[in-house]
This record gives sequence, C-alpha cells and structure tokens, in this order.
Amino acid sequence: MNWYLGKIIFRIICGEGQHTPQFDEQLRLIHAKDEDEAFQKALAIGEREQDGFYNHDQKLVQWKFINVAELYRLSGLLDGAEMYSRIQETDDPEAYIDLANRRANHIRISSTHKILNLL
Repeated sequence: MNWYLGKIIFRIICGEGQHTPQFDEQLRLIHAKDEDEAFQKALAIGEREQDGFYNHDQKLVQWKFINVAELYRLSGLLDGAEMYSRIQETDDPEAYIDLANRRANHIRISSTHKILNLL
C-alpha cells in the first residue's frame, strides 16, 4: 500500500450563484495500492463530501464536487486527512472547471507522477 496526496476541488455556490465564483481546493491523503485506486478513492471522497446548508439569510450554500485535479504518491501518513484547503475566486468559472477536469483526465491516462518524499 502507498500514500497519495490528492487535490479535490469543490465549487461553492450561495443562493442562485450571483456572486464571484468560489472554489475550495483541498489536499487529501489517500491510502491505496496504486495510482488508479488512489484516484478512485479521491473521487469517492469528493462525491461523498458534497454538502449544502442554509445560511443566516436562508440561502442555500452548496459545496459541489468538481474533480480530482492533482495526485502525487507520498510516504505514509493518515488516510483521508485534509492537508490543505483554499477558497479560489475566479471571473471565469468554466475555465477553472475545465482546467480541473483536464488535470483529472491526465491523472487517469498517465502513470508518471512525482513522488514526494517527506522528511
């Protein structure tokens, strides 16, 4: 079994989404036998952790899973731990989503990812 670091991206939508588009980029630890399994587990985490709630103005706030944009093999740590989260605002949400999907597709077809050795 190996450890992987995956970047899982969510889009944050408040109400009708009439605001500057926001994205939450989270780095997650994944424990898997190989890169394919790690990618599938990262996808499952993203799907499972989509969320929604009503804010103080009774507007629905949603975290919608976009894709897994990066995946790196690591030395061992804790499975599923959130390592990093960043809210990204952009004026071109379609371009942002397209880039995340292209990165995910590259992970699916490529087996040449960097190995990060943490000291």
